[in-house]
Amino acid sequence: MSDLTRKTAAELSELMASKQASSVEVTQAHLDRIAAVDGSVKAFLHVDTEGALAQAAAVDAKRAAGEELGPLAGVPLALKDVLTQEGVPTTAGSKILEGWKPPYDSTVVKRLKAAGIVILGKTNMDEFAMGSSTENSAYGTTHNPWDLGRIPGGSGGGSSAAISAYEAPLAIGTDTGGSIRQPGAFTGTVGVKPTYGGTSRYGLIALASSLDTPGPCARTTLDAALLHEAIAGWDPMDSTSINQDVPAVVAAARNGDVSGLRIGVVKELGGEGYQPGVEARFHEAVELLTKLGAEVVEVSCPHFQYALPAYYLILPSEASSNLAKFDAMRYGLRVGDDGTNSAETVTSLTREAGFGDEVKRRIILGTHALSSGYYDAYYGQAQKVRTLIARDFTKAYEQVDVLVSPATPTTAFAIGDRIDDPIAMYKNDLCTIPSNLAGNAAASFPCGLADEDGLPVGFHVMAPVMRDDLLYTVGAALESALAEQWGGVLMTKAPELEVTR
Repeated sequence: MSDLTRKTAAELSELMASKQASSVEVTQAHLDRIAAVDGSVKAFLHVDTEGALAQAAAVDAKRAAGEELGPLAGVPLALKDVLTQEGVPTTAGSKILEGWKPPYDSTVVKRLKAAGIVILGKTNMDEFAMGSSTENSAYGTTHNPWDLGRIPGGSGGGSSAAISAYEAPLAIGTDTGGSIRQPGAFTGTVGVKPTYGGTSRYGLIALASSLDTPGPCARTTLDAALLHEAIAGWDPMDSTSINQDVPAVVAAARNGDVSGLRIGVVKELGGEGYQPGVEARFHEAVELLTKLGAEVVEVSCPHFQYALPAYYLILPSEASSNLAKFDAMRYGLRVGDDGTNSAETVTSLTREAGFGDEVKRRIILGTHALSSGYYDAYYGQAQKVRTLIARDFTKAYEQVDVLVSPATPTTAFAIGDRIDDPIAMYKNDLCTIPSNLAGNAAASFPCGLADEDGLPVGFHVMAPVMRDDLLYTVGAALESALAEQWGGVLMTKAPELEVTR
């Protein structure tokens, strides 16, 4: 493996700024790494070799001309295949969009390009971000680099697996109910869900519009903060975008001082159903933060126990509305258009062929929840629960600065283990869903390996709206303390992948 692929994004930035490496060299090293191991990992759906090298060459030319560049200029990145990139295949993991090339860039992609970040390609995901394991992709399952027989999490398993396999130092994911944080926990990487509205949804293929949030994935807290800063900020193209300054996330990641910080351990997110090794690492991490000067108390958020059922009414309802546009009339797959079938028949045949089982399941559930006679009983009640959960957060933040819990109840499970049991699959998101319903900031940081299976465990931090900086303060403190024990970040413990080419 090239030494360049082992570097963090911040280290690569320093190498390029000091002319010790070029962006083309760095990009080529990661493209070579993808070619060597992605046959086993299957993190990427599309590798844009020509485009990535052209972007890298443009950054090198600007640097040679003496132009002032951003801190991540020339650093490669893997992009979740749910964000549009002009002229590059964008499928959202679905056959219904196979081969579609968007005519425009999403705001996140525009900001990545403006920052000089090199986009290597598009990563695998559960179809339309519906899933917790990346097994629901129409293009095959992504494998966890820590154990190729296990899932990498979902829906953004491709992005996290790419980072964990050293195929990219950075990635973009989207988080609707934990789709950045849960894969981060399962792959030993950092995954951050910014405040809802803190990053733009323009050009994001929508799953649930009131929940979807693009965010950074990385191997270190500082790398995640640098990427967060590059993509965040107000966007007039997104009506839900927050018109405020981006929180000082990079400064927080460089500081990591938790002395006097009030940390609340959520009583409801632990106990029965949680893997012993997960809870052990979580409590050890809390103890470390206490030794660093944080004040730790137990906090009760009683309505969190209703977050899962409320979420799985709200999300399918919004998804059933958002996916109605895939009707075979405008773009994407078209089946049965033989000149004799009606438009309704063509739409029906296309959706039957183009949508997978999980997408169909959620469309049916959501349409039922929104139907006449059931709206108030299901969707309306779920929104009331959402309000109660938001109030739990508000009350908790009157007592503490941040809330913490395990990121997931278990470590990564075996491929195929839960794919036929939707309820068991949905329970992976028990800890992450409340933050999506409330719209506040949250992140998962590596906190060790479970005793039972030697797999990564995630430490989940939740912060108030537009206090994303607090996430990075806690993450940096924990990362620094644990690095002293491990002799480096958690990824130094990851097993080496066999070259497959």
